[in-house]
Amino acid sequence: MTALARLAELGLTLPEPAAPIAAYIPVVVSGNLAYVSGQLPFIDGKLVTGRLGDDLSIEEGKLAAQACGLMILAQLEAALIPLDRIERIVKLGAFVASTPDFTDQPKVANGASELMFAVLGKAGKHARSAVGVAALPLGAAVEVDAVIALAAG
Repeated sequence: MTALARLAELGLTLPEPAAPIAAYIPVVVSGNLAYVSGQLPFIDGKLVTGRLGDDLSIEEGKLAAQACGLMILAQLEAALIPLDRIERIVKLGAFVASTPDFTDQPKVANGASELMFAVLGKAGKHARSAVGVAALPLGAAVEVDAVIALAAG
């Protein structure tokens, strides 16, 4: 089954790829690696804002992280890299806007990780970091970036 078919089976669709908000490009390919810039969470076209431990629950944060994961996949497609060229998600970096006493960043980041597992199977298993931060661009709740190994294409 293709990655897009798995997404559909999960009841998920790729969002419209977000345009960069500063001086960078969303995807850079070097050799067989694709580096995807940090992606913000858009659900139903609206940016998910707030801070974990303040005005967002772990479940809301997890959904925001999942939305970031979907945006990563959308950016690959927009860069003309079909999802079926993904050999492996090498690493995800999750940044979670949170209060100083919030320590469940890994649970929030699971939203993106579990999406990759569900869509890509073994190729979705990856290394990861999950870091709490005081603030993210545009007040976003979560930001996730990725390093992805690509099959020859």
